[in-house]
Amino acid sequence: MAAATIERDDHEAVEDRRRSLMAESDCLLDDVERLRLDDEVEVPQRLREAIRALHVRLGRSDPPTPPSTLHAAHDLVFAVQQRLMAANPKHPRPNRHAGRPGGQPVITLVRENSLWKLLTLPPPPSGEVDEEWLELVECTVERAWDRWCYAQQHAISAAHERYKPQVALAVARTAWSNYWDLYLEAEEIRGRVSGATSSRSPGSAATRRE
Repeated sequence: MAAATIERDDHEAVEDRRRSLMAESDCLLDDVERLRLDDEVEVPQRLREAIRALHVRLGRSDPPTPPSTLHAAHDLVFAVQQRLMAANPKHPRPNRHAGRPGGQPVITLVRENSLWKLLTLPPPPSGEVDEEWLELVECTVERAWDRWCYAQQHAISAAHERYKPQVALAVARTAWSNYWDLYLEAEEIRGRVSGATSSRSPGSAATRRE
């Protein structure tokens, strides 16, 4: 019994650490995307060191050289997320986008060399649908909403300042489209789960027999 308790505690500690690193990588990706929206190219020193420190905490004995460009920074942080998602015992398959091999970011060219990362919902578990997966779905939709809000605010500022407003508007539209697609997909998932739960309930079975 004691050995089982220790093993469970160790597993929970590993999972807590994985989730903490995932949250940290999300924050770093947000920083990279904000800099891209501001038309920056180079990575600030603080962000370079934070990305390198993330790789060290992930357990790499030979962490990569701190990235000098935002494109390289994005790839390094995304690589960390792929490893963390693959380490999830309930979701062993990393998130993938149709037509792309695993481990590559889902990037779309918006306008005038402006890139935007499209979010995708986490893959479903191999067995029963669980609350953790549904929570991941909700969090992904919320993050897409937050990214649209930021892109929309940036578009408003660009219009006021008359600095590349067409590009900022195109990014905002892409962010909104990504959010709305995820929202509809999540609604469909909720509907399927709700329907499956209702069909298994004793009351529903009794109603069908009547």
